[in-house]
Amino acid sequence: MQTESFIPGKDASLEFSIATMQQKLAARGFFLEESSWLNPAENIWSCHMRDKACPMLFTNGKGASELAARASAIGEFIERLGCHYFWTHFYLGETRANRPFVHYPQERWFAPTEDGAWPAELLNPELHAFYNPDSDIDGSVIVDLNSGNVDRGICALPYTRLRDGTTTWIPVNIIGNLYVSNGMSAGNTKLEARTQALSEIFERQVKYRIISEGLCLPDVPEEVIARYPGIAAGVKSLRDAGFGILVKDASLGGRYPVMNVTLLHPKDQGVFPSFGAHPRFEIALERALTELLQGRSLESLEDFPEPGFDMDEISAVANLEIHFVDSSGVVSWNFLSDKPDYDFADWNFSSTTQEDYDWLCACIAEEGKDVYVADFEELDAYACRILVPGMSEIYPVEDLQWENNSVGNDIRPALVRLNDLSDEECRTLLDDLQTMNLGDERPLWEILGLAVPLGTAWKELRIGELKTLLALAIGDVEVAREGCDWIHHYRQMNQGRWLVYRCVEALLNLDEPANFTHSLTLLYGAETLRQARALVDRKERFFGLATLGVDFEGSAMHSNLLAAYDKLFASTAGA
Repeated sequence: MQTESFIPGKDASLEFSIATMQQKLAARGFFLEESSWLNPAENIWSCHMRDKACPMLFTNGKGASELAARASAIGEFIERLGCHYFWTHFYLGETRANRPFVHYPQERWFAPTEDGAWPAELLNPELHAFYNPDSDIDGSVIVDLNSGNVDRGICALPYTRLRDGTTTWIPVNIIGNLYVSNGMSAGNTKLEARTQALSEIFERQVKYRIISEGLCLPDVPEEVIARYPGIAAGVKSLRDAGFGILVKDASLGGRYPVMNVTLLHPKDQGVFPSFGAHPRFEIALERALTELLQGRSLESLEDFPEPGFDMDEISAVANLEIHFVDSSGVVSWNFLSDKPDYDFADWNFSSTTQEDYDWLCACIAEEGKDVYVADFEELDAYACRILVPGMSEIYPVEDLQWENNSVGNDIRPALVRLNDLSDEECRTLLDDLQTMNLGDERPLWEILGLAVPLGTAWKELRIGELKTLLALAIGDVEVAREGCDWIHHYRQMNQGRWLVYRCVEALLNLDEPANFTHSLTLLYGAETLRQARALVDRKERFFGLATLGVDFEGSAMHSNLLAAYDKLFASTAGA
């Protein structure tokens, strides 16, 4: 009889979890392959897993065993399907934007108001004041990137406020802009998943506070680490490999369910802090340790930054965002002090899943924050997303006004038919780009929500290059010159394409370019000169930029991504 493997914090065996999740994925047409495995230190495993049909759908799992890492990766895949996170940064196309529902059957659309005010039924008074305190963010700004359907209005999803059970409609745009993947989870049971989501929220909030305030954490005594032989073996394995390993209590005096493991690299003096959270001490510590090496070999632990002294830099939003993305931000020298700001707390807040969940909810209530939960069970597997406004944002609320991902909604209709634009439409688009306050280095694929392969013209296209091409298309020599000068110094594009613009700049600046044909040919080559002349003479426009189409069907990669999205609704009427 085969023995089943159980680990703390999970309400089913690893074998059962893996088999059940794989069956539910297969029922929807998702078949995963394990593309890489790492076991760089004892009891530290990580797995990279992706969908066979659409490799853009991938996850990373971690754990103290091979089975635990596999279950983690598949569970994250379920989570990102259920919460639709795989498509958060991408446009779903005009066809899907006009279907009865775009994201979920339970969504609700709020018609735009004439004065740009946010509809009163959206959110609630407290959240209106939190997200739009001065009431100066136009409602069109919070139209989601995924539908881009400004005429249809603001798409929102129902979230339940736990303290009173009321339903609150939260815009998809706000969720995608401020919370990204924070607070998402899937699990064998509802309470298991919610516990994980809440733990993750605590992990990131406490991590941000520790880094931004330059706090020094107390060491976990060696005798405490020794209580957990598997964790102790992993720590010893890393130390034996020559790394400095600090094991820290990040509970800030026994208040929060967070632990820390920090790696110090003696070769380049880099510092890499890793955090983990759970109401049970052992689980939090194991997560901090396995997170340290998720997707990383020992050889890849170089090039983390040295500790810094400038607290303005360390506490800056940009540095904290880097810590969220891959933990490669700067930490303060004070973080490494021998004199901690808190005493070590030998904490453990719970011992069952119900206790885990109840304790986390109570702790957030003590912080004076509200918990909003959305449950997603369309895949016959439980996933949830939890928002704690004022606590779980990854990006500042101000980003809704200044860095909103909806910025491309107004220009996307023109860009999907770029090659068919009239001169007047080109002029309008150029004028729009010049007034949108977008940096010339901003990539168009990101603004449009376009999935496109590396090395292609659309992947490399930046605002500065697009403005140059539009200026050439309408014969605006001065703007074209400015654009070529920017491209000259930017340089981060295909060398052959870059040379075309260098040649264009020469043609624009020469009084009689026809008198320099021989030299230009020797300098740039005949084909580059031909292409440059065609652009300057307005015989060709937007070279190398294929027509995208209203559903981005011009990109096979994007079409593949949307085909995967449609699998979610294969059995849903009206989808």
